[in-house]
Amino acid sequence: DGCIKAVGLVDVIRDQFSGATFERVIDCSGKCVIPGLVDAHTHPVWAGDRVHEFAMKLAGASYMEIHQAGGGIHFTVEHTQKATEEELFSTFKHRLECMCRAGSTLVECKSGYGLNLETELKMLRVIERAKQTMDIGISSTYCGAHAVPKGKTATEATDDIINNHLPKLKELQLSGEIHVNNIDVFCEKGVFDLESTRRILQAGKDIGLQINFHGDELHPMQSAELGAELGARAISHLEEVSDEGITAMARAKCAAVLLPTTAYMLRLKQPQARKMLEEGVIVALGSDFNPNAYCFSMPMVMHLACVNMKMSMNEALAAATINAAYALGKSDMHGSIETGKQGDLVIINSSRWEHLIYQFGCHEELINYIIIKGKVIYQNERCGTM
Repeated sequence: DGCIKAVGLVDVIRDQFSGATFERVIDCSGKCVIPGLVDAHTHPVWAGDRVHEFAMKLAGASYMEIHQAGGGIHFTVEHTQKATEEELFSTFKHRLECMCRAGSTLVECKSGYGLNLETELKMLRVIERAKQTMDIGISSTYCGAHAVPKGKTATEATDDIINNHLPKLKELQLSGEIHVNNIDVFCEKGVFDLESTRRILQAGKDIGLQINFHGDELHPMQSAELGAELGARAISHLEEVSDEGITAMARAKCAAVLLPTTAYMLRLKQPQARKMLEEGVIVALGSDFNPNAYCFSMPMVMHLACVNMKMSMNEALAAATINAAYALGKSDMHGSIETGKQGDLVIINSSRWEHLIYQFGCHEELINYIIIKGKVIYQNERCGTM
């Protein structure tokens, strides 16, 4: 059934299963087995990359300056609106395969480059198709409030989402056409303010979606306080979170999904991972894969978290497995090697698992096998010898 039957000392396991036959036995002598990695925040469905904007950023342009010049999210939105469902699925499938080869066995995937109902639903259908046809686990997120559409005010966009998008989403959920897990809003100065964010998140919660949103990234917005109050499962970014917000999240058991790639690429202040951990916040990690932060690799994210956010390697591993699964409401079946949980494993070609973080950008030489639901879905031939 794809679930772990037993975990324990080798002699005990051998005795317990002495009469069993196996389709396949993998010799892991001198290797390490860790839980499949969980990427708690990605934007992987879109057309229109922004490689040209990377040069602008390097020359000193800020995220909001690029956004106001017609770049940023709006550039990708334009291309995503024009792309066919088939085109979007083809690139999305390739991106998921890259994430999987880097050790991710469960990935949160957002819509959000549509901004109109038709394109948002197109993106959610693409995510649903991958859920049904691919081995990798997916937690899907409706993120229609990712930016304010051109020609609309934030209030008009909020009303449109509450009165048109969410009722249609509820209808499609009830008919079984799509299955969405989370609702997301980009709560930010010049995008969706605190009151608009509250209205959208509450409306999403009312139709059964988990709250999992972008907050306190570029400006302190009191997003963390709002999330704690609304019973959010997780809040992402939090570079500008207040001390009160950290305390509120710890009390509410609301996970902080930290995104080291974003802070690194946008040269932002690093999130206060140490303070959060010390205050008892559940800290998770995500790659924030998107046209602005093009990174498939959770091992690289873990490395950046250790170096730039001063997390220990153990904390980074927990943040990229069990805590990331918690942030998606899936820690009952994912994120650790325990009897009864889904058999999602990564076998590393090294006698110490820490090499996965220590060897920066070298996961292609290190990851030997990816196993999802007890099935080998990737075997790296380059790891044949130690």
